[in-house]
Amino acid sequence: MPMTSLERHDQVQPGSPSAPRLVVLRGNSASGKSTVAQTLRTEYGRGLAIIGQDVVRREILRERDRPGAANVELIDLMARHALIHGFHVVLEGIFYVAHYGDMLTRLIRDRPGVAHCYYFDIPFPTTLERHATKPIADKVGETVLRQWWRPRDLLPGGVEEVIDEHSSLDQSVARILKDSGLAPRESQV
Repeated sequence: MPMTSLERHDQVQPGSPSAPRLVVLRGNSASGKSTVAQTLRTEYGRGLAIIGQDVVRREILRERDRPGAANVELIDLMARHALIHGFHVVLEGIFYVAHYGDMLTRLIRDRPGVAHCYYFDIPFPTTLERHATKPIADKVGETVLRQWWRPRDLLPGGVEEVIDEHSSLDQSVARILKDSGLAPRESQV
């Protein structure tokens, strides 16, 4: 009889080459998280799930970002489900510590494989320039961006590596692939 996903999960040894990886990309709006996540998928190929905070919160649930909001638990459930089924998971979003910190800490602790967390520490003027190129730039201006801004909103326990404005897209992606052991796969259809 085939194993259930929970039985497969119980057999995965954390840190083993077959263990699913959890990569968490956090930082302020327009700091490059989504671009890095998409590039990681392009480089790695199939078997890598991207769970974007904005997609879950704004598009699927259309709810405000508040502590205890439904998206927090849904993101956790989606990540756990994908990890249990053997997918590597990239979580990307602002993920304020005050709203998401407890969930992320539990997820990192409970994961069946390896976790690597990164905080994109990009200066406000740079994110403001990047934001101007986004489709929502005409609806969300500088005043709102300043309200969203949280300087170095790091998770407790020193679990995050900092990526600053001096790291190019290629450098950031190469670093994350190397750190996490997500070697790019051969061309996949």
